[in-house]
Amino acid sequence: MFTLIAKEMLLSVKQIETVVQLLDEGSTVPFIARYRKESTGSLDEVVIANIRDRHIALVELGKRREAILSSLGERDLLTDELSIAVKNASSMTLLEDIYLPYRPKRRTRATMARERGLAPLAKWLMASINIPNANPSLEAEKFIQIVEKTQTKDSIDKNVPDSAAALAGARDIIAEEINENSVTRQEIRTIFAKDGILSCKVISGKEAEGIKFQDYFTYEEQVSRIPSHRILAVLRGEEEGFLRVSLRPQNEEIAEKSMERALKLNTSPASLEVRKAAQDAYQRLLAPSLETELRTVLKKRADTEAIRIFSDNIRELLLAPPLGSKSIMGVDPGFRTGCKVACCNAEGKLLEYAVINPHTGSDAARIEAEKTMLKLIKNNHIEAVAVGNGTAGRETETFLKNIANWDKSVAIIMVSESGASVYSASEVARTEFPDLDLTYRGAVSIARRLADPLAELVKIDPKSIGVGQYQHDVHQGELKKGLDDTVMHCVNAVGVDINTASEQLLAYVSGLGPILAKNIVNHRHENGPFTNRKKLLKVARLGAKAFEQCSGFLRIQDGNQPLDASAVHPESYPIVEKMASDSAVSVQELMKNSTLRASIKLSQYVTETIGLPTLTDIMAELEKPGRDPRPAFALFSYTDGIADIKDLSKGMRVNGIITNVTAFGAFVDIGVHQDGLVHVSQLADHFVKNTADVARTGQYVSVTVVDVDVDRKRISLSMKSGD
Repeated sequence: MFTLIAKEMLLSVKQIETVVQLLDEGSTVPFIARYRKESTGSLDEVVIANIRDRHIALVELGKRREAILSSLGERDLLTDELSIAVKNASSMTLLEDIYLPYRPKRRTRATMARERGLAPLAKWLMASINIPNANPSLEAEKFIQIVEKTQTKDSIDKNVPDSAAALAGARDIIAEEINENSVTRQEIRTIFAKDGILSCKVISGKEAEGIKFQDYFTYEEQVSRIPSHRILAVLRGEEEGFLRVSLRPQNEEIAEKSMERALKLNTSPASLEVRKAAQDAYQRLLAPSLETELRTVLKKRADTEAIRIFSDNIRELLLAPPLGSKSIMGVDPGFRTGCKVACCNAEGKLLEYAVINPHTGSDAARIEAEKTMLKLIKNNHIEAVAVGNGTAGRETETFLKNIANWDKSVAIIMVSESGASVYSASEVARTEFPDLDLTYRGAVSIARRLADPLAELVKIDPKSIGVGQYQHDVHQGELKKGLDDTVMHCVNAVGVDINTASEQLLAYVSGLGPILAKNIVNHRHENGPFTNRKKLLKVARLGAKAFEQCSGFLRIQDGNQPLDASAVHPESYPIVEKMASDSAVSVQELMKNSTLRASIKLSQYVTETIGLPTLTDIMAELEKPGRDPRPAFALFSYTDGIADIKDLSKGMRVNGIITNVTAFGAFVDIGVHQDGLVHVSQLADHFVKNTADVARTGQYVSVTVVDVDVDRKRISLSMKSGD
């Protein structure tokens, strides 16, 4: 197993063995990637996760193999040759092909033909393919005469009334044997994959109701070329009852001819009977079976790609630049019900909230809203205002910018409010603010999202953030696993302040999870802030293994151990202390003195377990303890005067933020309450194969309006410089 994975991934067997052993011991992917570089050869999280997933798949293959061997043995069907074939099967598909002839099945046409005693006739036909003068009808008649001696006339009439019925039954047996031949299935499977065509037609009478699938009403595309988003769109159309979909080779005669060549058929009478059986095997058994199988393969491929894109988008959002610890006012805009306002301090604690009505058309209401805003900003020492980018967002931004006596040092920043409403009604929000109306909770979330997108977004189900591509159509278990991996990667890459982090954020720290995260918060409430990492061991149910996994990713600011504020793992503290001792300074002085650190020869501190990769990481941490890998925050402004789709015209150049990256292009928010699409062909001056190569969620861009359809609310954009 390890050898196979190593060969597939171009790694050493030792690396695979080490990673699997660490995972089996309870280590997490982030921990292995960060703190076990010497053991793995500095493999990154992506490779380690791939090893994990491939190992799980091979373990499942092994379990299925053992189940098949057990089933065959219990039924006395296991031969040495069959046992070898089962043990050597390298994939689940091949394994199931080998097992297919022996799988317990319902009564088929072939089963009933065998019950009527027609197996010898089927065997005779296969053996007589190359005998020119062999007469199938005559042989069938002989068979009837033989059967008459052992059965009553009524039974013969009922089961095998004549030679035609006998030959038909024999062909049923041959057809099933052809279908269950693993070599034949693999050959036809290859033809389906290589020459398969996905064909769609609208179901008659569903044209109006299924108009959103209009592009697929009459549609064909080669299976090997169809992108993931079209596969999912077509399958959704079929699932909703608007499309009829088929997956067959463009020329099905190729498949049938392939079978005939494999059977070495000719023009003999017996060959003609076997040819009929082969055609029946293809049309009735093989083609439907392999079409279903191909659908599964395409769906899995599309799911994998969609989950990858979704995970990439989520990663960009989670690692978006934080404004940082500042007093922030969050504004959840609204026309009819007003704008909900929430003021939060630098730790994200709610200080004051209110509602303003600047969009009623009343001068008095607008003036009162201005007074309220200025008062809230002054009383709560607000340093920035986060405005949700949904309904009334641009109008609210304009209102704020036009307030007289506005302190220009207080930045007005548009913030994505995707998922804020989900948070407002969540159990998490109800726990945080049990007495606060959910409409104000959204404003709090918007404020906190500006301060630290990662800390706030982990409270929301990633599927609700709105950056996916057919996320509700993909395998939900695989989607959850992919998103959990992504969130865990982001949380551990940034690090978490154990004394301020929420339960939801702590739950994604390596080695913790929801229960330990809750226990940490409870311990914090009961005993006050943690002063060093060792005190984690006093948290209920947090043992040595959990401490090993989580401690390096948790930060303690201003504690009694300076290294606790860094990503240096406690297991490496003795090495840092020895470096400081050898230099005749304290650890704190060593962290502050770059000249002193530069004079240290790392090779002198290499041990059997800690090598240069870890030592290099340690020195980088000493230079910038607990450094945040996220980029610095940069202000963004939409183009002035553009607040509605009707304000747009062809050729106009406007500012925007990429909100979603898909296989076919990128969606851009240009401040008109309707995202525009930059098709993949319009992403750059050069050819772009993969959207993610040139676009990422949260990226600030300048785009040109290519086309505007106000009625359909569609905006086409371009990122080409020439436009």
